[in-house]
Amino acid sequence: MVYATPMMVSDVEYACRDWLLAHLDAGEDSVGTQVVIDHLAPTPLGFSVTMQVNVVEVDRRKIVFAFSVRDLEEVGRGTHTRFVVDSAKTRERLAAKRAKAGAE
Repeated sequence: MVYATPMMVSDVEYACRDWLLAHLDAGEDSVGTQVVIDHLAPTPLGFSVTMQVNVVEVDRRKIVFAFSVRDLEEVGRGTHTRFVVDSAKTRERLAAKRAKAGAE
């Protein structure tokens, strides 16, 4: 009956990825590698939340975001790390892994 931590993590990941996609070259995407989150307070079902996300570090292909999630108060905060990847290479790696596992 509340905004659950896994949903907050999902919302953070999608918000960061969507923002980042607008700044990547064709054929690039990003993958999330880490979320560090403090879920500070409950948000009742039906409440709206807002999220503020800032880029705090860029190190080659690694981008670190800091975020804050609020309803009437801050209900969550933390960091999220993503890496820029080549979409074609990622598909190739996944196909090779499926083949190795016999799950083609």
